[in-house]
Amino acid sequence: MRTNYIFVLLSILLTTNVTGQPKETNDLIHYVKPNIGTAHSRYFFYTPAALPFGMAKLAPSTNGSYGNASGWEAVGYDERHTSIEGFANFHEFQIGGIVFAPTTGKLQTQAGKLEDAASGYRSAFDKKDEWATAGYYRVLLKDYKITAELTATPRVGFHRYTFPASDSSNIIFDIGHQMGESGPVLDAAVTYKDNSIEGYVVTKPAYVKKYQENATVNMYFYAVVDKKPLAYGTFIDSVPSEGQAQATGKGAGLYLRFKTQEKESIQIKVGLSYTSVENAKQNLLAEAKELSFETAKQQAFKTWNDYLGRIQVTGGKETDKIKFYTGLYHALLGRGLASDVNGSYPKNDGSIGQIPLGPNRKPLHAHYNTDAIWGAFWNLTQLWSIAYPEYFEDWIQSQLLVYKDANWLGDGIATSKYVSGVGTNYTGLAIAAAYNVGLRNFDVPLAYEAVRKNELVAAKRIPGAGKLDLGVFVKNGFSPFIPDKTGKPELDREGSAFGASHTLEYAFSCYAAAQFAQSLGKADDYQVFSRLASAWKTLYDPSTKFIRPKDVNGQFIQDFDPLAPWKGFQEGNAWQYTFYVPQDPVGLVNMIGKETFNRRLDSIFMESQKNVFGGGKQIDAFAGIQGLYNHGNQPNLHVSWLFHFAGRPDLTKKWVHAICNEFYGTDGIHGYGYGQDEDQGQLGAWYVLAGMGIFDVRGLTSPNPGFQIGTPLFDTVTIALPETARKGKFIIYANQEENRNGYTKEAQLNGKTLKTLTLPFKELVKGGKLILH
Repeated sequence: MRTNYIFVLLSILLTTNVTGQPKETNDLIHYVKPNIGTAHSRYFFYTPAALPFGMAKLAPSTNGSYGNASGWEAVGYDERHTSIEGFANFHEFQIGGIVFAPTTGKLQTQAGKLEDAASGYRSAFDKKDEWATAGYYRVLLKDYKITAELTATPRVGFHRYTFPASDSSNIIFDIGHQMGESGPVLDAAVTYKDNSIEGYVVTKPAYVKKYQENATVNMYFYAVVDKKPLAYGTFIDSVPSEGQAQATGKGAGLYLRFKTQEKESIQIKVGLSYTSVENAKQNLLAEAKELSFETAKQQAFKTWNDYLGRIQVTGGKETDKIKFYTGLYHALLGRGLASDVNGSYPKNDGSIGQIPLGPNRKPLHAHYNTDAIWGAFWNLTQLWSIAYPEYFEDWIQSQLLVYKDANWLGDGIATSKYVSGVGTNYTGLAIAAAYNVGLRNFDVPLAYEAVRKNELVAAKRIPGAGKLDLGVFVKNGFSPFIPDKTGKPELDREGSAFGASHTLEYAFSCYAAAQFAQSLGKADDYQVFSRLASAWKTLYDPSTKFIRPKDVNGQFIQDFDPLAPWKGFQEGNAWQYTFYVPQDPVGLVNMIGKETFNRRLDSIFMESQKNVFGGGKQIDAFAGIQGLYNHGNQPNLHVSWLFHFAGRPDLTKKWVHAICNEFYGTDGIHGYGYGQDEDQGQLGAWYVLAGMGIFDVRGLTSPNPGFQIGTPLFDTVTIALPETARKGKFIIYANQEENRNGYTKEAQLNGKTLKTLTLPFKELVKGGKLILH
């Protein structure tokens, strides 16, 4: 991969004490607390031993082997659990596996049950013996008196296990069992030779099965152990075979047995790949051949400090800094590498592709896995545009690889296989927004072709592309509500059980595409997109002042209950989705009436505050979908900023800060609400933008993109990128004494008072100073 993947930013020399914790309290990883919100968290949420946007994502698993029937349930690591079943190397949306586990004593080859740690190779642990930060994890496995440590480079995982004195110290390589969101194992293999262990696992995730039935996800590894074992063997499930060096099939695994001295450490480096064992080996040799565990850990700390350091804050409360940098950490953790150092990548059809190489023989860009981009334009893509533009451009080139290979953009992709998620597709909007803010390091004609097809073409549309009801939307200007009778509402074509929310979403995407078309001189397309961008008006019911689903005859549905979730609205209801007109917030305010709009929205937040702005203290990702407002899910993430368009920025400040203070927490159970749906950094990124005091309801898709200016949580916010990415700092100054009881009433940009509380994006990237009063 090209050298700018690990950005060389600041020259920070990081020293550690014996516990591995940074000494300097001003190091930004000091504020990162990965255990926040780990109760009921998604499989990819907790991966402390990883680099930003990396492939190797190492973490302990407490219940990852339990399976994930629907593909989205919370599984992997849970704050409330008290035993660890091993350490998985792959953690991604719909991807998980390659588990290592150290033990002593009697050999056990299955993970065992949470309620009975002795039933398998899992071990009890205490929270006081666990420590995690960005790039590193450590825990004491009580049952074996083994200290396990994890760290990583982009594609290589590092394990260090410190054993007690024992004649039977074991390391289990559990390859052929289901882990996390990976789905059932179809095949696996593992081989031992000369202190190296290699193999693969083939899985069938639930979302791949739904959207691309015949596809699979393949994971490969090549590991090196730094000590020769006394003995080795393989196993299939619970049946071991002493002295065997190879095993294949479901349930396959391998074990090594050592004699260890007290506090003797055994280290493992494991190269990972989605294409082949050979490429996994090449990834290891390229990134970690001469690297020790300790050096890899130090490099991980430095890399995280560099990435986090692109946005530095001063002043404010310590707890707010913890929430801020932990949120930023999560925003940089997801959507990780899927290509190898040589540019090999897994293609949609299961073959291996090759990313073009530059003059230095390095790949011109990388390829990535990605959860659905649903709602990410309200946080992740804005954050990428502000501080990580190279990654945003890389991500777009990655999406275009799939388009070239399979003819459709994918909303979510796992090793290039379609995993659409909610059955919509916002990738076109994200690409249009990137072009709109000046990010152009991708094939623009191809990108426009892909965006246009994504927003207008229904013929031969495949399930993995999502938006299967797009044809009726383009034809009639709305998607009708059709009750689901199949259990697979995302696959309906003549309408949708979520027809009203689809109409709103497709209209917003068309608005973004319209600006893209106009910029490229596509006048006819601009007219078509602009017409469809107004489609939300077809579902506005003036008698109730709600967005209301229509049936196939174009009539508003009867027995309309604006609180009812799932009836016309995906993961929400009419109270929540009526505000989903980000492309025309002024039009929405005028339609409802400014006074009514402010009164209704303010009262919604007052009532929702009683329920922690979502699902209350119920530990359930869907706990808030029947409420008036649900911060725990994507459709609502812009709503608190809408007061700007109704003349009440004071109410934006009031409710944004209340959400920051009350919805977001700093412990394992109260982190992102209580067990709410933190999809690969979306909610964390929202907090980061709120903390900075800037946000764009339109997701940077308007003709002159800019941010609504709010009230930051800190005295200063400094945005500073490496000069290779962007020259000049942009600094936001706010007086916290004024902000405590007030809100931003006036903003001065480089000495000139702004006419409105709007920061043009072009001014931010030029660098300068914004002073808020």
